[in-house]
Amino acid sequence: MTVTNVMSQAPTVGYEIGDVTIEARGPLSDAILGLLSGDERRIDDLVPTVGSMDAVEDAIRDDDVQLSLFLIYAVSYGSLDQIGAQWEWDTRLIEARVALERMFEAEVRRQVGPIESPAPRGPAVAEALFEMTKPTPGPSLSRYVARRADESQAREYLALHSIYTLREADAHSWTIPRLTGRAKAALVEIQADEYGGGEHHGVHQVMYARTLRSAGLDDTYGRYVDAAPAITLAGFNLMTMFGMNRRLRGASVGHLAAFEMTSSIPCRLVAEGLRRLRFDDDVAAYYDEHVEADAVHEQIAGRDLAGSLAEDDPALVDDIVFGAAACLAVEGWASDLTLERWEAGDSALRESRIARDITGGGAL
Repeated sequence: MTVTNVMSQAPTVGYEIGDVTIEARGPLSDAILGLLSGDERRIDDLVPTVGSMDAVEDAIRDDDVQLSLFLIYAVSYGSLDQIGAQWEWDTRLIEARVALERMFEAEVRRQVGPIESPAPRGPAVAEALFEMTKPTPGPSLSRYVARRADESQAREYLALHSIYTLREADAHSWTIPRLTGRAKAALVEIQADEYGGGEHHGVHQVMYARTLRSAGLDDTYGRYVDAAPAITLAGFNLMTMFGMNRRLRGASVGHLAAFEMTSSIPCRLVAEGLRRLRFDDDVAAYYDEHVEADAVHEQIAGRDLAGSLAEDDPALVDDIVFGAAACLAVEGWASDLTLERWEAGDSALRESRIARDITGGGAL
């Protein structure tokens, strides 16, 4: 397997951001990285640079758009050691974020297309979501990991998924204060499990960090951003955009429901693949946990969360269904890209310095 097949143009300028180095992927991400690395003059470049990006053909797969959104969101998350925290509420950064979100959301809606919505009744909404997310036969990324992936590909899989899993649940937690009543209670119930039920060692982010270390990878957040293609960043950006915008709270709920409903079986397959490759149980433990947990969460998310929200606020039904469809589409596109590259004998990673560290890995 090679690691030289590029997913975008070759990297340009690298910036030290906290404990990681991140390479710019275009003029906007270059300006944001410059700002976060200490050049305050770059703040004035943001809005004009976004304004010059009208010619972007596909905001979902555009490297500069997706890295820029990721970096702006990271300021609010504190993902990169609180670098740039003072800029979180700067109107120019917010204006750039809003413009990027409009481009991104519009393209997702265009590519997902119209979806028929169920009646605003709990059982009907849950049934529609379970129908949308039911398992399908045929090739899938998780089946490939279970049966065919080699050690290098397994490390690629783990590294790419670190973009989300080292911040697992946080994107949907933005939605908690935007809900009330039954839906809020259901979301809190799910998130409490994601955060370990009050036990630090059970926090899913902590468990995944342990998985990375046990696989010979680095658990520093952002370490593998340079290796992640735009569509991988888009998956995390999508759920963050839904969670951080109150008008999209219905989409956030639908996204979470679809995410949970499509997790249990793939996690079982990934765990099987990791054990087939003789990785330690510490590597597979994260996936073992999700086989059972997400089988419970999918019921809560579909019936108590999405179903209750639809009944209590019928105007949000369309957004709930859209959020689920958008989740399935973007996550599916990311998985399809990885599978396509692997089946062609290539790497799923963007060409970067860090890609070599991933595929080289450590001792099992």
